[in-house]
Amino acid sequence: MEIAFTKMHGAGNDFVMIENLDGTIELSAVQVARMCDRRLGIGADGLILLNPPQADDTDATMIYYNADGGRVDMCGNGARCFTSFALQNGVGNGESVSFLTDAGPMKATASDGVFTINMTPVHSIELDQELETEHGSYNYDFMNTGVEHVVVFSDAVDRIDIVPEGSAIRYHSRFPRGANANFAEIQKDGVIKVQTYERGVEDETLACGTGVTAVAIAANLTKNQPTPISVLVRGGDTLSVDFQREGDDISNITLTGPAKVVFRGQIEI
Repeated sequence: MEIAFTKMHGAGNDFVMIENLDGTIELSAVQVARMCDRRLGIGADGLILLNPPQADDTDATMIYYNADGGRVDMCGNGARCFTSFALQNGVGNGESVSFLTDAGPMKATASDGVFTINMTPVHSIELDQELETEHGSYNYDFMNTGVEHVVVFSDAVDRIDIVPEGSAIRYHSRFPRGANANFAEIQKDGVIKVQTYERGVEDETLACGTGVTAVAIAANLTKNQPTPISVLVRGGDTLSVDFQREGDDISNITLTGPAKVVFRGQIEI
């Protein structure tokens, strides 16, 4: 079977996008992993299906798979690419799209190549926790912003050996489902620099939208960082996270940043 695809990226976080509005395409974990393979396939951090809507108040459904073929609830950068891809395929009203994810319903708007996603509610927040690994002790914050994230603040994020240290956190017994590991540094200008080790990719990625969101919320709750919060990702782009806070309650979370087409093609699977 030959499938048409579009390769996109959001701040360096890259995805294979497939239009499946008739619902006929079903992919196995092996097929997804092969397409995401950077040597033997298209190469990507994940694969996203643009599926038909499952509810009357949505325009489409976003199905997201990590590079290992595992289905995941949501992806922030992927959601921006999904919004752009949906609009390219005539879904939505030309400026906005509402869609369902495994983490819940989402809405997004587009303006001059910049996309703002209304994120799913944050939950399972645990602040000021301690974690011991073979690489030392970490003070961390944990939350689910669509997927599970650990946030560790550092004075020198560039000195962190991201793969072994991130992997040790990702596979720690404290997190039975695994967790993405984010190392963040608040710079003098207030911009937060972040590096992320992603579960399912099993490596550092150039950006992680749900991770950026978790870092921003943790910075506001524990460091009194004012909103909106700018976060510089490894790929070089700066994403913006905004939300409302009443006490320790966080609501109306938005993530704003780019989504770009890299190339289009067809692949035999």
